Amino acid sequence: MQTPRIIRVPILPLGMVNTHLLEGSSGCILVDAGLPGSEHKVGKALEARGWTLKDLKLIIVTHAHVDHAGAAAALRERSGAPIVAHAAERAHLLGEAPMTFCPTGWFGRAFVKNRAIHERYRPVDPDILLSDDETLDLTPFGVQGRVIHSAGHTAGSLSVQLASNEALVGDLVASGVLLGGIVRTRHAIRPPFEESPTTVAAELERLVSAGVRTFHLGHGGPLDAHEVQRHARVLRHLQPGPPHPQRLPCQ
Repeated sequence: MQTPRIIRVPILPLGMVNTHLLEGSSGCILVDAGLPGSEHKVGKALEARGWTLKDLKLIIVTHAHVDHAGAAAALRERSGAPIVAHAAERAHLLGEAPMTFCPTGWFGRAFVKNRAIHERYRPVDPDILLSDDETLDLTPFGVQGRVIHSAGHTAGSLSVQLASNEALVGDLVASGVLLGGIVRTRHAIRPPFEESPTTVAAELERLVSAGVRTFHLGHGGPLDAHEVQRHARVLRHLQPGPPHPQRLPCQ
């Protein structure tokens, strides 16, 4: 089985929102579904590589925020690919429970007032639900790697750890200025929201210890292991911000 090619699909300019395709010999896996309407950009990215949406084998939703799950229902409808997510995200994906946002700084506190991040997208019930620390082997889908639980950004955040010593980590870490941005794209930062910085630190350190050398992100990136390790050391000593709305505590 060949090493998959990782193709970044920019949903917004300057790396502000990314999804990624894992290209194997017999099809592709999509990591994150992007904002509502992103199915068109994903389709064009596939066509540029000689594929179509019907060549998607799996859709991995790292967490239920609108910029990662917004087009999941449309992509499954057009591709027939099953969706995998963590059980802790299911109520959010179905629209049965609102997300809790824990701002990490001034940008998060300003951003949480933007209606766009609270946008209701088409509800979607995942076909494959991972519970607790259950993993999913990606070999049957044509890629050497696995989907793992990596809590901290949200309770049910997922990452993809590849045999090539690369990982796709959603919003476990971000980079650049104002999400992606045009400067400091190789400098790790906290995303605008993060439920538990100490949990994120532990997850990032676990991935580095497991041999991951390159981290691909939902916002900005990629980052090398040295920079991720530096960021994790900073996170160890931080406290979460107050939740918005006041429904669930940040830990």
